[in-house]
Amino acid sequence: MDIGKQLEIIKRGVVELISEKELVDKLKNKKKLIIKLGLDPTSPDIHLGHTVVMNKLRQFQDFGHEVCLIIGDYTARIGDPSGRSATRPALTENEIKWNAATYTEQAFKVLDESKTKIMFNSQWLGVMSGIDIIKLAAKYNVARMLERDDFEKRYKSGESIRIHEFLYPLLQGQDSVELKADIEIGGTDQKFNLLVGRDLQREVGIDPQVILTMPLLVGTDGIKKMSKSYDNYIGISESPEEIFGKIMSISDEMMWNYYELLSWLSIEQIAEIKKHVADEKLHPKKAKEKLGLEIVARFYTNDDADRAKEHFDKVIVNKQQPDVVEEFVVDASDKTQFLLVDVIAQTKVVKSKSEIKRMIQQGGVSVNSNRITDIYASISTKDVYDIKIGKRKFVRIRFK
Repeated sequence: MDIGKQLEIIKRGVVELISEKELVDKLKNKKKLIIKLGLDPTSPDIHLGHTVVMNKLRQFQDFGHEVCLIIGDYTARIGDPSGRSATRPALTENEIKWNAATYTEQAFKVLDESKTKIMFNSQWLGVMSGIDIIKLAAKYNVARMLERDDFEKRYKSGESIRIHEFLYPLLQGQDSVELKADIEIGGTDQKFNLLVGRDLQREVGIDPQVILTMPLLVGTDGIKKMSKSYDNYIGISESPEEIFGKIMSISDEMMWNYYELLSWLSIEQIAEIKKHVADEKLHPKKAKEKLGLEIVARFYTNDDADRAKEHFDKVIVNKQQPDVVEEFVVDASDKTQFLLVDVIAQTKVVKSKSEIKRMIQQGGVSVNSNRITDIYASISTKDVYDIKIGKRKFVRIRFK
């Protein structure tokens, strides 16, 4: 593919490219570029927000370039201050190891494994001495750090900024030095960190990396960026039914943003779908179903996507119980009654008892088709129960 066409595909959805001339020069002069993405394993799930950047990496792979996926097992100990109004709590070493293991497994749902190199930045950052870190810190000044939007806001408002937070962009930039990265991709909230990588590469005489920033995908709440912290995310390892159902829950207006950032359809194909909706030749729900089917099929199969749609139509649209319900066996011991909250907590389909209580109070839990609103409701250990939790979760409870 000629460079002009490659550039057209690469620029799709990109917020900022620094700089286009440098990118063209690299594409002309190097057969295989090193494309870098850094991910701190701050949670065990990769969600659709992550895939906005990963899809761009995949495009570079399709052009024959190599992706270096940097798992920030070292930088996660500091915590990325990007977009934060307060210091991020540090993760434990066990949390980092667990999350990192799930990241590497999930990444290949998007990336071409044969063209991906996975590295952990503890390999080089973990062996730096105190003197090495002081020398690295000497390459940047405080005034430049305080130009960073989140630091500037916190400084002006009197919010605490800890010294170790200044080290984060420097260490992420050192990753680019170690890799000799040609291109680094990240969300718009990562722009400062990516620019630091360019600066540090220049300091040691390396051709500075081109940076591409991608938009932050808005979560299912339609307000904040997609994040597990905000519980508005769609995890790529969630069940096909969950992924499809969550896609269908977004607003008609937000659907086009998801099409642009997540779909592999061409710009022309998306424009045609949008035109059909505007002309009322295609219902928005049908356009959203098309998107949901595409996203589910990408991480599973076409058959899984079709079954997820059938499940949605049956359970959500027609309000029927699904054909297959996950069953849990609860040890009753010598008890004759259990609090409903405790039983649901044992299934672990809801993250906490406080969340279960909230759902019950809001009428989001039904037992054998009867809505329950009393958080102190109990059930007998002599019977079998079909419990609906929220709109899409069903479990069957047996006692032994």
